[in-house]
Amino acid sequence: MRKLLFFLFIGVSYFVSAKSGTVYGVVKSDNGPLGFANVFLDGTSYGVFTDEKGKFALKSVPYGEYILRAQLLGYTNYSVTLIVNSDSVAVNPILKESDNQIDQVVVSGTLKPISKSNSPVPVEVYSTEFFKKNPTASIFESMANINGVRPQLNCNICNTGDIHINGLEGPYTMVLIDGMPIVSGLSTVYGLMGIPQSLINRVEIVKGPSSTLYGSEAVGGIINIITKSPQNAPQFSADVFGSTWGEINSDIGVKFKAKKAYSLIGVNHFNYQNKIDNNNDGITDLALQDRISVFNKWSFDRKDNRLFTIAGRYLYEDRWGGELNWTPEYRGGDSIYGESIYTNRWELFGVYQLPVKEKVNFSFSANSHDQNSVYGTTEYIGHQDVLFGQLTYFKKIKKHDVTAGMAYRYTYYDDNSIATVEPSKIHLPGIFVQDQIQFSKQSILLLGGRYDYNTNHGNVFSPRANYKWMSKSKKTILRFTGGNGFRVVNIFTEEHQAFTGTRELIIQEELKPEKSWNGNVNYVRKFLLKNDVFLSFDFTGFYTHFSNQILPDYSDPNAIIYDNLDGYSVSKGLSVNTDFSFPYGLNVLAGATLMDVSFTEQDITERQVLTERFTATWGISYTMKKKGVTFDYTGNLFSPMLLPLLGSQDPRNPKSPYWSLQNIQVTKKVKKSWEFYCSIKNILNFTPPENSIWAAHDPFEKLNNSETPGIDPADP
Repeated sequence: MRKLLFFLFIGVSYFVSAKSGTVYGVVKSDNGPLGFANVFLDGTSYGVFTDEKGKFALKSVPYGEYILRAQLLGYTNYSVTLIVNSDSVAVNPILKESDNQIDQVVVSGTLKPISKSNSPVPVEVYSTEFFKKNPTASIFESMANINGVRPQLNCNICNTGDIHINGLEGPYTMVLIDGMPIVSGLSTVYGLMGIPQSLINRVEIVKGPSSTLYGSEAVGGIINIITKSPQNAPQFSADVFGSTWGEINSDIGVKFKAKKAYSLIGVNHFNYQNKIDNNNDGITDLALQDRISVFNKWSFDRKDNRLFTIAGRYLYEDRWGGELNWTPEYRGGDSIYGESIYTNRWELFGVYQLPVKEKVNFSFSANSHDQNSVYGTTEYIGHQDVLFGQLTYFKKIKKHDVTAGMAYRYTYYDDNSIATVEPSKIHLPGIFVQDQIQFSKQSILLLGGRYDYNTNHGNVFSPRANYKWMSKSKKTILRFTGGNGFRVVNIFTEEHQAFTGTRELIIQEELKPEKSWNGNVNYVRKFLLKNDVFLSFDFTGFYTHFSNQILPDYSDPNAIIYDNLDGYSVSKGLSVNTDFSFPYGLNVLAGATLMDVSFTEQDITERQVLTERFTATWGISYTMKKKGVTFDYTGNLFSPMLLPLLGSQDPRNPKSPYWSLQNIQVTKKVKKSWEFYCSIKNILNFTPPENSIWAAHDPFEKLNNSETPGIDPADP
């Protein structure tokens, strides 16, 4: 009898210990489900990635007590004590967005939503949390803390500029808003300033040729500004800051619902009216500006969750710089030097998913840009209209994920310069197709091609290929990219200096479109260390070869000469980004880029002007969670670059110095709705030297001083 009881006890014990259940749920953030999150039971082999809808299930988990963890790049780690004592146990982790670069759904690389880790095209993603570390009045200034991306001021007086990617000039960078080509051509110089940060959800950056999907002007890369969804935006938001220089920036956002429609309205106003001349050259150090931008985005509920969004933006800006005693009545005169620019611009863009069985989207955009500028006595009046429409078809066939489309772009451009004898009217129809082939969960090949017909330059073909391999753990990613790009030319955006000061603009011959071939290698390695410490490295090697490149020739002190390069130019280099975060609130983002940009003509190779060899960026944050206080230290470093001087008699240094902009900020959260911050910008007090503007005392050359020929007060 005792033996029987003994075996019954063993059998019951075995039966109880063998019991198991299923742990299931949905991983979410404040904005909805999170796909591809890692969910696991600590100290066991039970783990799984969530599907695209954030769902997960851990099956056959023995009864007992566990710690369940959920992790996703860009979000704080989640952990909870869990007791499995039934057939099914439900848990729904909620992850909060962190300062890490987000591993979320991206669209810029392939035109379709895909996890950043799964994308065969390397896409860098920067959230609003990243930009909050160093608030600025425009997205243009915010780019300064992104590795390999440099906003450049092209005019010392009116402070206009463009954005460089990996050493390539601003016209090679296409700036998109919600995937639409909004900022291009004439607005490349001025349109970047009026995009308010309060409406930005994230910024996606693709470095390298993207002409296959986006056409002309996407040779060097794209910056896609994704605005907030009206459904997910806060009911009301306000961000107001000022500086000791006298800058005042206000961002206001409001959302509301009207039946089956959601609307988001944002207003940005930037005002700076303080004349400062710290280097005592008689010229304003910072252009005075009064800018207002109004943005409105609508999203509609439709049957079967079909997409329909439409948005519009209006921008007006009045800016000027020059001699301190300049006033508007001197505009265009030759007694007191000033550069005055009036900008008037509107934009309309949206996406509509057609009511058909297959997934077909119609994307559209239109914008009009009026420019009324005076640079001393030189008047520039420019107008540009751009219409764009695109049909995109998405189809998945077994291992093939096909995207195909037809696009049409019309550009009207006219100005009063000698570069435009008659208004330019360019029709650019095109077709494109790409096939994303899923060989396995770890291996993806993307092949694509685009054909365009330009009314001025004829047929243009742009192919590309991308390959991605990823380890099963998603901790190691290797990507290869190759492609061709082209770019048609708009003289005004090539060199803003050509229309300022006293230099003559000379065009040697009819300019041909530029062409390029590019190759990139990208290696990503992620580490989840003990105690929830996260570390990642992102290495990229890049190489771009240009033919027909247009480079300004500054050899004549009285002129800027434009011509296609009789040779070739090359941009090559290496970059690395690292993300290091600790669970107790410390996070470090840092990056560095080493590059060489040169051109070769008649077997002579020279380094390109206004291009640095080395750049570095960093952001160090520490959060005291219990006190709601965050400390941010951000900065960048740039190595010397060659400067375009005004002939052999120019006394200025032909090289810029090493320079660095560094900032410190303290942020205090009060409850859930209020946040106060105080910062010190440019703590090293870096400013341009006194002779940045040569002969600022004689901007109109009235002194006829033979020792200062070709005076151009706008030259950097």
